[in-house]
Amino acid sequence: MSEQDLRERLYLYDTTLRDGQQTAGVQFSVAEKIAVARALDTLGVDYIEGGWPGANPTDSDFFAERPRTRATFTAFGMTKRAGRSAANDEVLAAVMNAGTEAVCLVGKAHPWQVTAALGLSLAENVENIRASVAHAAATREALFDAEHFFDGYRADPGYAIDCLRAALEAGARWIVLCDTNGGTLPGEIGRIVRAVIDAGLPGDRLGIHAHDDTGNAVACSLAAVEAGVRQVQGTLNGLGERCGNANLTTLIPTLALKEPFRSGFATGVPAEALRGLTRISRRLDDILNRVPLRSAPYVGASAFTHKAGLHASAILKDPATYEHVAPELVGNSRLIPMSNQAGLSNLRARLAAMGIAVEPKDPRLAGILEEIKRREEHGYAYDGAQASFELLARRDLGLMPEFFEVERYRVTVERKRDARGRMGHLSEALVVVRIGGERKMSASEGTIADGSDGGPVNALATALAKDLGPYQHFIDDMKLVDFKVRITHGGTEAVTRVIIDSEDGQGRRWSTVGVSANIVDASFEALLDAINWKLARDGAEPVAAAA
Repeated sequence: MSEQDLRERLYLYDTTLRDGQQTAGVQFSVAEKIAVARALDTLGVDYIEGGWPGANPTDSDFFAERPRTRATFTAFGMTKRAGRSAANDEVLAAVMNAGTEAVCLVGKAHPWQVTAALGLSLAENVENIRASVAHAAATREALFDAEHFFDGYRADPGYAIDCLRAALEAGARWIVLCDTNGGTLPGEIGRIVRAVIDAGLPGDRLGIHAHDDTGNAVACSLAAVEAGVRQVQGTLNGLGERCGNANLTTLIPTLALKEPFRSGFATGVPAEALRGLTRISRRLDDILNRVPLRSAPYVGASAFTHKAGLHASAILKDPATYEHVAPELVGNSRLIPMSNQAGLSNLRARLAAMGIAVEPKDPRLAGILEEIKRREEHGYAYDGAQASFELLARRDLGLMPEFFEVERYRVTVERKRDARGRMGHLSEALVVVRIGGERKMSASEGTIADGSDGGPVNALATALAKDLGPYQHFIDDMKLVDFKVRITHGGTEAVTRVIIDSEDGQGRRWSTVGVSANIVDASFEALLDAINWKLARDGAEPVAAAA
């Protein structure tokens, strides 16, 4: 038998579209939910929880329009209310009428929550669980989320297990142990899961649903797997109420790449899909208009960044010296940043990553380092602007063509009232460039009052990218995704540093830096670098001047 055949199956349950939507500031549209569901399906999760039908118009509309998926689509709801039968509870009916292959019902497993929050007797709550799960299991795959289970187990182990047993005997395929308040630590999670299995509930029918209120949601999930559960619930990028849910973007590669999980368990995520994990993580941030967390494990921009010279020297010899997995396994990449702390090892490693081979004793290496240090004394920061460093190095090595020349630019900002009498700001930008001897002039304007981004930097970026002639098709899919400003020197000689993050249609992100006493000048320098880097990386050819 193959290794795959010998491993136990773990099932991944994604609740990004339901529990992840509880994140402060997150509100998916129907179209966004469809996009996320399709991304999750390509990743290979086993279950996609789409939301709570009937709880809000968006979720109801989404279930009516949801895409067809390989993953088992799941509707979420709650057990029936007291005084109604399961067949006559309209809230439960809305969940059942969503037409999904599976239904997940939540019910309380903590005696104090039952009496204080629901106002029910303990026996009534157990009966509601039994009747609701039996109703769902008659026509669907049924799951039961045991809310507040770990707190309930601490308060009354017998009652908490009675709730689980009622769901199991009623036909639930999965009974999910929920650490709803997120306060249980991994050691206790493992101990309680083992006790539940010892009480007669089989591990291959149990799941874990952890929250990150102590920063341990991933660790708690792994502890539960080691203790015997075979379904793991979580969200992409750790979205979720309060501090978030167990982060599937961290859990999935850990289960696939780290022992004892790699050799002991199999998931539905193939190696090829795992290599798309970074792209999917950043796609979700893009949908939510959030800046990706640089320090995120596996998929963050800093996850495989090696700044110290000692580290970079070792990485050149063998990446395993300072990397626990190879970055390409999760679709990420290694980065050797440049800063005033850099040495020749960092520089050579960074040049090699750019595809540039330079002899160790080439005198130009020392020149590049000196220029970096000199520029950083004036406010530049190449540690967080790798694309600008690449352009600097290529120019010093004679490997950077000149695609176009900016002859001049102008930006004006005017405060005025619009036709409705509202005060707003109007920004206008004019850029004149020369490409191969041909002069091109572009203009752009925008007003903040109309709800658009009408700032001067946006107007300048729009004007610059409006008409670059033969290079236009290279930059049509390029957009500015983040803009950071810092004052590097105070007083009357204040210097402004601008770092711009850009992205293209391939999902590539790159950062560029500009420095000036004038914020618009600094922004324009960073914009120019962003476009030049894209042209260089995409293999654009410089246009020769007409004879």
